[in-house]
Amino acid sequence: MCPPGQPAGSGEPGLLPPGGPGTRLGSVSEQTANSFHSALLPGGPPGRPPQDEKGSFERPAEIPAPEPDLTAAAVVARARALIPEVRAQADEAEKLGKHVPELDRKFVDAGFYRILQPRRFGGYAFGMDTFWKVIMAVAEGDAGTAWGLCLGAHHAPGLAAWFPEEGQIELFGPAGNFKCPHRAAPMGTATPVDGGYIVKGTWDYCSGVGHATHFMCNTLVPGRETEGPLTICTAIENVTVLPDWGDGNIIGMNSSGSNSVRVDDVFVPEYCTCSGDWTRNTTRAAPGMYLHDDPLFCGRIYAMYHAGLVIPVIGAAKGALHEYETILKTKNTYFPPVVPRYTVEEYQRHYGQARALIDCADAVIQQCGEKYMELAERWHRTGEPFTREDDAEMYSMIQVASRMAIDATTELFGAASSSAAKRGTAMQRHFRDSAIYLGHISARHDIVATEVARIHFGLPDSLF
Repeated sequence: MCPPGQPAGSGEPGLLPPGGPGTRLGSVSEQTANSFHSALLPGGPPGRPPQDEKGSFERPAEIPAPEPDLTAAAVVARARALIPEVRAQADEAEKLGKHVPELDRKFVDAGFYRILQPRRFGGYAFGMDTFWKVIMAVAEGDAGTAWGLCLGAHHAPGLAAWFPEEGQIELFGPAGNFKCPHRAAPMGTATPVDGGYIVKGTWDYCSGVGHATHFMCNTLVPGRETEGPLTICTAIENVTVLPDWGDGNIIGMNSSGSNSVRVDDVFVPEYCTCSGDWTRNTTRAAPGMYLHDDPLFCGRIYAMYHAGLVIPVIGAAKGALHEYETILKTKNTYFPPVVPRYTVEEYQRHYGQARALIDCADAVIQQCGEKYMELAERWHRTGEPFTREDDAEMYSMIQVASRMAIDATTELFGAASSSAAKRGTAMQRHFRDSAIYLGHISARHDIVATEVARIHFGLPDSLF
């Protein structure tokens, strides 16, 4: 996550909002945040993009998006059209540990990785609501594939929101190709050297690394651990992706590309780092909202990060409902009168109850996606903050959606009969993929509910 706040603005139009004191900067974030802002001002530090005779930034030419006329509706329609293909490769993806390369090429060509990317760097910046609809469609085909795609694609806003401009130019690159996990738990070390850091360590559960072009992680600076984590980002060629995911290495989400990553004494320039505290800013948005003049890069991540875990769980429930419907249409009852199962009230009831839970969970995600963009756009337009409490509230709403989806999958799994639980069946995979979420550290709804209440009442909280 990144700076708790930014330094007070200097009044330049279009860079920082007028008025209002800057919030306190943590000491780890101070240098990177100050260097970011000083780079935006006349007389910025050497090594940044060149300035003209008036002292203004000469921005590099914008990278054109592959399809300048692509619409949000069209990209969602593409995702829905791919559901059968996503479903067809699910078994192979589980063994491989990530979705198959042919499918990833279609994700790239469809523009999925650019949905949340700045227009300046070849993205479409359609918004969180559009992105979540796309991931929901992919998740209906295979939850693990959606988990890997989502967590490879939804860290572009973090880079655009919090990293220095020079770092964004380097990391998005000349063509805007950026697919990147972010392992948020701080591991390893970043030792300061001239111009940057030497990074070393191993990070597990790097979801989305299966097809990544870059690697982002949080780490600690030796001797400054109490100051909080540092976020670094580097090209995937600079790290080693370990072969420790897929093929049943874990109970579920085997196709999510959640391998461990080892970093062996890699130099990361300071401009490819920022503070790892991205959630404590209060009255001022992330620098990227002003740099890109786009509310999408306001920096709020509670709802965004958790939706990336829960949408695949809802997708698993949708997949289970699809399988259950197939069972009801193709199998008869065991005992007289022997009739198609779909004609029997017991099976109808399971279907109806599960479908209602899934529809409610889906509605929560849609509402949160729309609310996220409404709050971000208001912040950008009026200066009224999209608050940390707003974000945390949506986080807890999304947790409720996860519980509804898991309840639906559990009901369908039990009603499908034991034959649907055999190894290799789609129903078993949906059940396993749903179960893996329960062990995720951010899935503890009881803890999050308490922390949301503490934020509301102005009490100290422990939410990350």
